[in-house]
Amino acid sequence: MKKISSSLLRRLQRGFTLIELMVVLLIIGVLAALIVPNVLDRADDARVTAAKTDVANLMQALKLYRLDNMRYPTAEQGLQALLVKPTTPPIPNNWKNYLDKLPQDPWGQPYIYLNPGIQGEVDVMSYGADGQAGGEGRDADVGSWQP
Repeated sequence: MKKISSSLLRRLQRGFTLIELMVVLLIIGVLAALIVPNVLDRADDARVTAAKTDVANLMQALKLYRLDNMRYPTAEQGLQALLVKPTTPPIPNNWKNYLDKLPQDPWGQPYIYLNPGIQGEVDVMSYGADGQAGGEGRDADVGSWQP
């Protein structure tokens, strides 16, 4: 019995050969090459979805502002008018606090407010990952005119 247990012990202590380790590393590398690009694309999709949600929420707050005050904030007043009562004319008579805080886009930039808008009466937008107007894919603009 002692001989069996010592040979078993030697086999357990032997470890892996260099070829076995290289095969495992090769398999992990192939799996990573297949999976990582799909995961990175999901992060970009999530940022675009978050930006669309933020834009929709900002537009909803702007519509409430307009409903209460008969007009949208001016370009000079900007989105800040949803947080703090504007002090520049036209000063809204029925102002309320419409947001707790202004979000930044998922790429760390402030949302852009245009009055008059390019696509509508007012526009709220993000320039996307590249921070510049236009672009395609993850660099594409996300705006209030988009579904």
